[in-house]
Amino acid sequence: SSGINAEWPLRPGDKEREVEGIDLGVTVLTTGYWPSYPTDSVIIPAQISAVLDKYKTYYLNKHSGRKLTWQHSLSFCTIKATFGDHSSAEKKIDLRKELNVSVYQGLVLFLFNNSAKLTYNSIAESTAIEEEELCRVLQSLACGKTRVLKKLPSGKEINKTDNFEFNTEFRHKLFKFKINQIQTKETAEENINTTEKVFQDRQYQIDAAVVRIMKARKTMQHSLLVSELYNQLKFPVKPVDIKKRIESLIERDYVERSKDDKNVYHYVA
Repeated sequence: SSGINAEWPLRPGDKEREVEGIDLGVTVLTTGYWPSYPTDSVIIPAQISAVLDKYKTYYLNKHSGRKLTWQHSLSFCTIKATFGDHSSAEKKIDLRKELNVSVYQGLVLFLFNNSAKLTYNSIAESTAIEEEELCRVLQSLACGKTRVLKKLPSGKEINKTDNFEFNTEFRHKLFKFKINQIQTKETAEENINTTEKVFQDRQYQIDAAVVRIMKARKTMQHSLLVSELYNQLKFPVKPVDIKKRIESLIERDYVERSKDDKNVYHYVA
C-alpha cells in the first residue's frame, strides 16, 4: 500500500487536506496473509467518514474487483488537544498537546469537542463501541496514568452511572505522547480458540503454497517440496504439519504419490 499512499492526494500541503483538516494514512492488508478480525460497527464522525469514503473510492478505482473493509480496532490516530483554563495566566502554547491514541480512544475524545461533560450512556450511544471495549477505553482515558478525562465519581471501575468531563487541569511534560490502552486478559478458552483459528488460517496458506509449487514444478521429491515451502511461508511450521497438509491434498486429488517412489509427488491437473 506504500505506492498507493504516495499517490493518495490527501497529504500535508494539499489543498484538499487543508479543507478537511485530516491527514489520512492507510495500510492495506491482504486477507490471506493476516489473521481474520471481526468487523466493527462503531460510529465514525461525519468529517472523518467522508475522508475514509474518498480513500475507498480512490483505492477501488485503482484496483477494480477488490473489497476494502476498515478495521477500526487496529487503527490509531493523533489528536491535537488544548488543556487548561484559557483565562489562566499560563502560556497557551504550553497547553497544546498531541495525543497518540487508538481510534476507539479518539472517538470518545472527539465527543468532548462539543460537550464538556458526558454520561456513560451518551458516550456509548454516540460511539456504538461494544460495552466491554468501551469500559477499557474509558479506563485508559480516565483511570490510568494519563488522565485526560475526569470520572465522576472517581474510582478504578467503570459503571453505567458514571459521568465524564474533559480534564482541563491535565498537564504533561511532553508535547506529544501516547495514551496506552488497557489490555484485556485472555481466558484459557479464548487462548485455545485463538490458537485454533490461527492454525486453520495457516492450513489454507500451506495448502495454497503446496498447490502453487506443484503446479509450477509438476513433479517433486518430498524433501525438496518441504524446503521450498519453508522458503515461501512467512510463519514457522513443523514438518509433521506439512506432511498432514500434503496427505489432505492427496485425499482431495490435488497431488498424487508416484507409483515408483512414495517420496515423490505429482501434480494432478
